[in-house]
Amino acid sequence: MKAEKISTFDSIKALEDRFQLATYKKMPVAAEAGAGVWVYASDGEKFLDLYGGHAVAGTGHCHPHVVAAIVEQAEKLLFYSNLVYSQKRARAAEKLVSLAPSTLTRSFFCNSGTEANENAMRMARMATGREKIITFSGSFHGRTADAISATALGKYRELGKPNVPGHLFAEFGDIESVKKLADETVAGIMLEPIQSMAGVCMAEPDFYKALRELATERGIILIYDEVQTGIGRTGEWFFAGSAAGGRVVPDIVTLAKSLGSGVPVGACLVTEEIAAHIKENDLGTTFGGGMLAMAAVTATLEAIENDGMLENVKEVESYLRERLSEIPQIKRVRGLGLLLGIEFKEKAAPVHEKLLERRIITGTSSDANVLRLLPPLCLKREEADLFVEALRTVFSF
Repeated sequence: MKAEKISTFDSIKALEDRFQLATYKKMPVAAEAGAGVWVYASDGEKFLDLYGGHAVAGTGHCHPHVVAAIVEQAEKLLFYSNLVYSQKRARAAEKLVSLAPSTLTRSFFCNSGTEANENAMRMARMATGREKIITFSGSFHGRTADAISATALGKYRELGKPNVPGHLFAEFGDIESVKKLADETVAGIMLEPIQSMAGVCMAEPDFYKALRELATERGIILIYDEVQTGIGRTGEWFFAGSAAGGRVVPDIVTLAKSLGSGVPVGACLVTEEIAAHIKENDLGTTFGGGMLAMAAVTATLEAIENDGMLENVKEVESYLRERLSEIPQIKRVRGLGLLLGIEFKEKAAPVHEKLLERRIITGTSSDANVLRLLPPLCLKREEADLFVEALRTVFSF
């Protein structure tokens, strides 16, 4: 079949619906281009993107430094596997480790967040000789077999049946519920330090501290799923080691989403103690660590540094919270940095729809009253103002 250029939204939608399996319930937008916090649709409309394609567009859409690095690498070598050494891979690993808490000294590159979480659990089992994994109510760790079996949120675990055995569930924020499960059969405790899809839920610092103490005491590997919280999202490079988390550093951190600014890539960062248990052929991935992805990783980290995005995240978060406090329909603002959950007194879905009508993209969550914001880290005050004023308009009707 000859491919023909299509442009109108209706024709794009019809063609995609005809040849692609159903995934998410899609917004009536056909994205064609992007720059910074803006997405341009096939009909020429301009959208303020406060969702970032599931938190992926961390540096903003088509950041010039990232684009230049990808183009330069694409003209040299798109890919070769881990069977050879690579300067690009070595540089990306060195850069990423240099920004992590000091005890996380080794990296493993893969393709996605769910793959990173699968390998993190595998490494915990290798390091301890045990099998069981504790995760938490409200958790979401991915859709592949082990990751979806570790997921407690909504219908996802049901979709993954038959589930991988050995998964236990504690109550997020309740250390006593963890203690009841954490016996000599448990290899790892894995958690999203901020549960995004659950409605941007965060525990008190003492909970993370207690988890660290319990894991150390009982020889259990502590894993932070920072697929969404990592790479500057909270105003720090990682939630691991941050004041918000009681300065706790886990044994493994998993990453993805904004790590490659849109080029698919995931990673695990681990301690030397974990690395000592990993030998050749224990881990593998065909596409993980490919040159194009590694160029994107290094350029992403450089762009965040060069543009002062971590400082910007903190500044814009503070400003947004202040402006949102003026809107009486908002009950509270959850989260940290630019991973925010706006809890309304009523359902969030109608607000999401009305904002989209005003050309602003946001996200919902499993909490019906919570609207999620995961914008690029380059969001500015004036763009935040556009969102706040649109919210005011929505509630004025």
